[in-house]
Amino acid sequence: MRTDRDTDTGIGTDTHDLRHHGDAEVRDDGAKLVDLAVNVRAGAPPAWLREHIAGSLDGLAAYPDGRAARAAVAARHGVPVERVLLTAGAAEAFVLLARALEVRRPVVVHPQFTEPEAALREAGHAVERVLLQAEDGFRLDPGLVPEDADLVVIGNPTNPTSVLHPAGVIAQLARPGRTLVVDEAFMDAVPGEREALAGRTDVPGLVVLRSLTKTWGLAGLRIGYVLAAPSTIVELERAQPLWPVSTPALAAAEACVSGRALAEAEEAARRIAADRAHLVAGLAEFGSDGVRVVGAAEGSFVLVRVPRGDVVRGHLRGLGYAVRRGDTFPGLGEEWLRVAVRDRVTVNGFLQAFDRAVMLAGR
Repeated sequence: MRTDRDTDTGIGTDTHDLRHHGDAEVRDDGAKLVDLAVNVRAGAPPAWLREHIAGSLDGLAAYPDGRAARAAVAARHGVPVERVLLTAGAAEAFVLLARALEVRRPVVVHPQFTEPEAALREAGHAVERVLLQAEDGFRLDPGLVPEDADLVVIGNPTNPTSVLHPAGVIAQLARPGRTLVVDEAFMDAVPGEREALAGRTDVPGLVVLRSLTKTWGLAGLRIGYVLAAPSTIVELERAQPLWPVSTPALAAAEACVSGRALAEAEEAARRIAADRAHLVAGLAEFGSDGVRVVGAAEGSFVLVRVPRGDVVRGHLRGLGYAVRRGDTFPGLGEEWLRVAVRDRVTVNGFLQAFDRAVMLAGR
């Protein structure tokens, strides 16, 4: 592992495109490709959720009232409503944190989702990176984070590595005077949500972000939330515009933390685990070609190191499959690809295309 000091606050001069995301792989000429680039699990919300959201449309003439949804989220995690802030997707929370908190030395643990760093940079902060290394399995060593860092951001399970860090190890990052931001956008893809910190009130400075877009196919609706100390919630809320979350999104939030939804999400998490094992086993067959999967993947995606990965990715597109390029993540290069977990039929088709793409790249 190593630490990089980055004092440049302009996104445009960084060698990594921090604003590139998986959806770029399936726009325009990629719209007809089989999508293994985006981590949204479902192609559309389930019928019962679509009907619930549609039922909220009769109330569009009124301004959004988030009290019921906020109370539902609080109840789901067993915390007071004062510890909950609803946001237009978890990505909005990164912007709020960057703009609202007074930060002297922010640290982002990479490789991870790049929006936290992008938001900090745009808010004028110099960002320091702790780069986890492939030879260490991209595992977190809390001792690598500078002691005087007053803001630390880490994902769990981490996008794109799919590593699930032990909650106790992440909690070791907490310090008096430090804000510890844990992005748990993919935690509901982990059976039992083991290692979750959401709902914990005993970790000083803890801020947990959750997204409801991945499991429920709601990326276009934009809904997520923050769990933090009431004083932090107040600061973030002040940075929000008025009525930041729409009435349909509020309806979705309330529905997605219901008992029915939690049971369905748990079932989906177990299905993802089985499908992920199938994908990892298939990719392991390419070991003689130098292909390596990051071990112990726990998210709804896997990270793969592929010789000439950029060329393989191009051939995959020609064969009808989109995967996420890895070189836009600090700490990774062109040989890295992120592959979303899909059902077995889709994975089998992808593995056949991958075989062909690896062969073509090796010529």
